[in-house]
Amino acid sequence: KDFSRIDRAQSWEKVDLHQGLNSTLNIAHNEIKYKADVIRHYGDIPLVECVPSQLNQVFMNLLVNAAHSMDGNKRGQITVTTRLFDPQHVAIEIQDSGCGIPKELQTRIFDPFFTTKPVGQGTGLGLSLSFGIIQNHHGRIELESEAGIGSLFRIILPINQAMIEEPPHV
Repeated sequence: KDFSRIDRAQSWEKVDLHQGLNSTLNIAHNEIKYKADVIRHYGDIPLVECVPSQLNQVFMNLLVNAAHSMDGNKRGQITVTTRLFDPQHVAIEIQDSGCGIPKELQTRIFDPFFTTKPVGQGTGLGLSLSFGIIQNHHGRIELESEAGIGSLFRIILPINQAMIEEPPHV
Protein backbone atom coordinates (compact mmCIF):
# COMPACT_ATOMS: atom_id res chain seq x y z
CA LYS A 1 0.00 0.00 0.00
CA ASP A 2 2.87 2.38 0.85
CA PHE A 3 4.52 1.56 -2.47
CA SER A 4 1.57 2.20 -4.78
CA ARG A 5 -0.42 4.57 -2.59
CA ILE A 6 -3.55 3.25 -4.29
CA ASP A 7 -5.71 4.79 -1.60
CA ARG A 8 -4.64 8.29 -2.65
CA ALA A 9 -5.16 10.31 -5.78
CA GLN A 10 -2.17 10.69 -8.07
CA SER A 11 -1.45 14.14 -6.74
CA TRP A 12 1.59 16.14 -5.78
CA GLU A 13 2.53 15.93 -2.13
CA LYS A 14 5.59 16.44 0.06
CA VAL A 15 7.01 13.04 0.95
CA ASP A 16 9.92 11.32 2.63
CA LEU A 17 11.81 9.69 -0.26
CA HIS A 18 13.48 7.28 2.17
CA GLN A 19 10.06 5.84 2.98
CA GLY A 20 9.38 5.32 -0.74
CA LEU A 21 12.80 3.74 -1.29
CA ASN A 22 12.34 1.41 1.68
CA SER A 23 8.89 0.24 0.58
CA THR A 24 10.19 -0.28 -2.97
CA LEU A 25 13.18 -2.26 -1.68
CA ASN A 26 10.72 -4.39 0.32
CA ILE A 27 8.73 -5.20 -2.80
CA ALA A 28 11.85 -5.79 -4.93
CA HIS A 29 13.40 -7.99 -2.22
CA ASN A 30 12.54 -11.28 -3.95
CA GLU A 31 14.14 -10.02 -7.17
CA ILE A 32 17.31 -8.90 -5.37
CA LYS A 33 17.90 -11.26 -2.42
CA TYR A 34 19.73 -14.06 -4.27
CA LYS A 35 21.77 -11.74 -6.46
CA ALA A 36 23.00 -8.79 -4.42
CA ASP A 37 23.40 -7.16 -1.03
CA VAL A 38 21.72 -3.77 -0.69
CA ILE A 39 23.57 -0.97 1.07
CA ARG A 40 21.71 2.19 2.02
CA HIS A 41 23.49 5.51 2.42
CA TYR A 42 20.63 7.85 3.23
CA GLY A 43 21.62 11.47 3.67
CA ASP A 44 19.78 14.22 5.48
CA ILE A 45 17.29 15.37 2.84
CA PRO A 46 14.06 17.34 3.18
CA LEU A 47 10.59 16.20 2.14
CA VAL A 48 10.29 16.35 -1.66
CA GLU A 49 7.24 17.51 -3.60
CA CYS A 50 6.36 14.71 -6.01
CA VAL A 51 3.82 12.10 -7.10
CA PRO A 52 5.11 9.32 -4.80
CA SER A 53 3.68 6.32 -6.67
CA GLN A 54 5.38 7.49 -9.87
CA LEU A 55 8.77 7.90 -8.18
CA ASN A 56 8.38 4.49 -6.55
CA GLN A 57 7.87 3.05 -10.05
CA VAL A 58 11.16 4.66 -11.15
CA PHE A 59 12.95 3.25 -8.09
CA MET A 60 11.48 -0.20 -8.83
CA ASN A 61 12.64 -0.13 -12.46
CA LEU A 62 16.18 0.88 -11.48
CA LEU A 63 16.46 -1.63 -8.63
CA VAL A 64 15.14 -4.57 -10.67
CA ASN A 65 17.42 -3.65 -13.58
CA ALA A 66 20.36 -3.50 -11.15
CA ALA A 67 19.51 -6.97 -9.84
CA HIS A 68 19.17 -8.32 -13.40
CA SER A 69 22.61 -6.93 -14.29
CA MET A 70 24.35 -9.17 -11.76
CA ASP A 71 26.55 -12.02 -12.94
CA GLY A 72 24.90 -15.26 -11.85
CA ASN A 73 28.21 -16.67 -10.58
CA LYS A 74 29.10 -13.85 -8.20
CA ARG A 75 27.02 -12.05 -5.56
CA GLY A 76 26.84 -8.34 -6.31
CA GLN A 77 26.10 -5.13 -4.50
CA ILE A 78 23.46 -2.45 -4.98
CA THR A 79 24.05 0.84 -3.19
CA VAL A 80 21.22 3.33 -2.74
CA THR A 81 22.40 6.82 -1.81
CA THR A 82 20.42 10.00 -1.13
CA ARG A 83 21.89 13.44 -0.57
CA LEU A 84 21.26 17.12 -0.98
CA PHE A 85 22.50 17.96 -4.48
CA ASP A 86 22.28 21.72 -3.98
CA PRO A 87 19.96 23.95 -1.89
CA GLN A 88 17.00 23.34 -4.27
CA HIS A 89 17.58 19.73 -5.38
CA VAL A 90 18.09 16.23 -4.01
CA ALA A 91 19.99 13.36 -5.64
CA ILE A 92 19.04 9.69 -5.47
CA GLU A 93 21.71 7.32 -6.75
CA ILE A 94 21.30 3.61 -7.44
CA GLN A 95 24.64 1.98 -8.14
CA ASP A 96 25.30 -1.67 -8.94
CA SER A 97 28.31 -3.90 -9.37
CA GLY A 98 26.68 -5.66 -12.33
CA CYS A 99 27.76 -6.15 -15.92
CA GLY A 100 27.62 -2.45 -16.84
CA ILE A 101 26.40 -0.95 -20.10
CA PRO A 102 28.76 -0.67 -23.08
CA LYS A 103 29.48 2.93 -24.15
CA GLU A 104 27.91 2.40 -27.60
CA LEU A 105 24.54 1.51 -26.01
CA GLN A 106 24.42 4.22 -23.34
CA THR A 107 22.85 6.84 -25.63
CA ARG A 108 19.94 4.49 -26.42
CA ILE A 109 18.97 3.06 -23.04
CA PHE A 110 16.16 5.57 -22.46
CA ASP A 111 14.66 4.93 -25.92
CA PRO A 112 11.26 3.19 -25.90
CA PHE A 113 11.47 -0.56 -26.62
CA PHE A 114 15.28 -0.62 -26.45
CA THR A 115 16.54 -3.42 -24.19
CA THR A 116 19.84 -5.14 -23.55
CA LYS A 117 18.02 -8.20 -22.17
CA PRO A 118 17.49 -11.39 -24.19
CA VAL A 119 14.32 -11.68 -26.29
CA GLY A 120 11.30 -12.32 -24.09
CA GLN A 121 12.94 -10.98 -20.91
CA GLY A 122 12.32 -7.26 -21.15
CA THR A 123 9.96 -4.84 -22.85
CA GLY A 124 12.42 -2.00 -23.15
CA LEU A 125 9.91 0.34 -21.52
CA GLY A 126 11.15 0.59 -17.91
CA LEU A 127 13.88 3.17 -18.45
CA SER A 128 11.87 5.06 -21.06
CA LEU A 129 8.92 5.41 -18.67
CA SER A 130 11.28 6.31 -15.82
CA PHE A 131 12.87 9.03 -17.96
CA GLY A 132 9.41 10.51 -18.68
CA ILE A 133 8.38 10.44 -15.02
CA ILE A 134 11.56 12.23 -13.96
CA GLN A 135 11.07 14.83 -16.71
CA ASN A 136 7.48 15.41 -15.50
CA HIS A 137 8.96 16.05 -12.06
CA HIS A 138 11.24 18.70 -13.63
CA GLY A 139 14.29 16.63 -12.82
CA ARG A 140 16.78 14.59 -14.79
CA ILE A 141 18.26 11.12 -14.77
CA GLU A 142 21.91 10.48 -15.57
CA LEU A 143 23.92 7.35 -16.21
CA GLU A 144 27.53 6.52 -15.46
CA SER A 145 28.49 3.02 -16.54
CA GLU A 146 31.43 0.92 -17.53
CA ALA A 147 31.11 -2.54 -19.08
CA GLY A 148 32.25 -5.20 -16.62
CA ILE A 149 32.28 -2.76 -13.67
CA GLY A 150 28.67 -1.68 -13.09
CA SER A 151 26.29 1.24 -13.47
CA LEU A 152 25.18 4.27 -11.49
CA PHE A 153 21.86 5.96 -12.19
CA ARG A 154 21.56 9.42 -10.63
CA ILE A 155 18.16 11.09 -10.31
CA ILE A 156 18.16 14.82 -9.56
CA LEU A 157 14.84 16.25 -8.40
CA PRO A 158 13.71 19.68 -7.26
CA ILE A 159 12.65 19.78 -3.61
CA ASN A 160 9.74 22.07 -4.45
CA GLN A 161 7.90 22.07 -7.76
CA ALA A 162 7.47 25.85 -7.55
CA MET A 163 11.22 26.13 -8.12
CA ILE A 164 11.44 24.93 -11.69
CA GLU A 165 15.03 25.97 -12.18
CA GLU A 166 17.17 23.43 -14.01
CA PRO A 167 19.65 21.68 -11.71
CA PRO A 168 23.28 22.34 -12.62
CA HIS A 169 25.21 19.51 -14.29
CA VAL A 170 28.08 17.85 -12.44
